[in-house]
Amino acid sequence: MGKRGPDRRLPDNEARAMARSLRTSARKLNLVAEQIRGKPVSKALTELVFSKRRIAVDVRKALQSAIANAENNHGLDVDNLVVARASVGQSLKMRRFRPAGRGRVHPYRKDFSNIEIVVREVAGSED
Repeated sequence: MGKRGPDRRLPDNEARAMARSLRTSARKLNLVAEQIRGKPVSKALTELVFSKRRIAVDVRKALQSAIANAENNHGLDVDNLVVARASVGQSLKMRRFRPAGRGRVHPYRKDFSNIEIVVREVAGSED
């Protein structure tokens, strides 16, 4: 036997997925997350498929993971799911340096970020 696991933090009608260390800044990732907040998952997936931003592919994978978690782990109806939250946060920053004139260096950063997507089952479809 072992210890009992921690209690579930989300309500019973919600499921979540996280994508960590995405290779983009949090500011750029938040622009994509704004497109899907509060929308039904079918519309959100369509928005991400046709988005021109590179990071939309990774956000779509995270959203599909949240939908799969809702269906398989929590028994929620996929047709009634809405993106309740899409929160973005900073992750690590790789520091790199470029050689400059007169023996100096110019530093620059390669930013990473995290996204957490929470989907919620609503009573009726919001299409």
